[in-house]
Amino acid sequence: MATIDTRQSNDGQITYRVRVRIKGHATQTATFSKLADARKWASITEGAVFHEKRFPGNEAKKHTMSEVIDRYMTEVLPRKAASSSHNQTFQLKWWKSAIGHNVLAEVSSSLIAQQRDRLRQSGKSNATVNRYLSALSHVLSITVREWEWLDDSPMRKVSKLRENKGRVRFLSVEERQSLLEQCKASRNTSLHTVVVLALSTGGRKNELLSLEWRDVDLKRNILTFRETKNGETRAVPLTGYALEVLKSHAKVRRIDTALVFPSSTGRKSNIRQSWEYAVKRAGITNFHFHDLRHSYASYLAMNGASLLEIAELLGHKTLAMVKRYAHLTEAHTKSVVERMNKAVFEKESMPN
Repeated sequence: MATIDTRQSNDGQITYRVRVRIKGHATQTATFSKLADARKWASITEGAVFHEKRFPGNEAKKHTMSEVIDRYMTEVLPRKAASSSHNQTFQLKWWKSAIGHNVLAEVSSSLIAQQRDRLRQSGKSNATVNRYLSALSHVLSITVREWEWLDDSPMRKVSKLRENKGRVRFLSVEERQSLLEQCKASRNTSLHTVVVLALSTGGRKNELLSLEWRDVDLKRNILTFRETKNGETRAVPLTGYALEVLKSHAKVRRIDTALVFPSSTGRKSNIRQSWEYAVKRAGITNFHFHDLRHSYASYLAMNGASLLEIAELLGHKTLAMVKRYAHLTEAHTKSVVERMNKAVFEKESMPN
């Protein structure tokens, strides 16, 4: 049967705590600010228990966020692409330290929003904070849909932060020439080839450094990225200087590893220090390795590629991520419209 206790806090606020106790079933409890709501919940809950209906709220009180995150990292994360899995592991460990002690029933929208603001105040960018929120959101979605430990995800009511438009930093002709000269002079014999491929294929650093020789088809001039951010294989054409450079690199390939760019130990190469030194020696400022990908996309746009073509070559599923290059295609778009108008209205020219 149900019992309702009236409680009054120090500030005079009155709440009503309901308990539903039925032999053979776990006790159900809830607190309300209105007596009518308390009575309604008591009636509905008693009926649900009597009719042997499953009560998801019980699961939310049994499992902590630490348990939820551990299960997710064991069962779900390994199925994701290595690059995104690595980032999410770090993000989820942060969430575990922040709210892992809470049971699911205690994880409210306001609690998550507090942690969101804490992340922002720690100096992280809005975009980075949103990636943390996305990682937790998927955990809670799985908890609702597949494990049925929650009725609904509290993330639905948590707002993401406004992000700045993605930066578009690409190399000028002079910067590109200087950078390639410094990369060629680097002690890291792979650096020049990696940078050339980044500029000619738009490959991310991890995609390039994860390449194996089975991914290189020098007969069809195709490069296949398997370790991609979205987990989908992407093939890109090889041509011109990039093809020549890779063919030259293939002549001195090592036989003790399948990697195209191995370290001295045969593992995936780490080019961070040699890259940063080359950029510094080239006198280039405000430039990161990922900006080579922006350079690739920008060069495509300036040479007549449409946003749809750029998205396909970069491996984006929508045009949203490539709209930042739209202004670079304006000249091409203008020429297309001019050619169309000339062809359509040539005979309709106004008489002098």
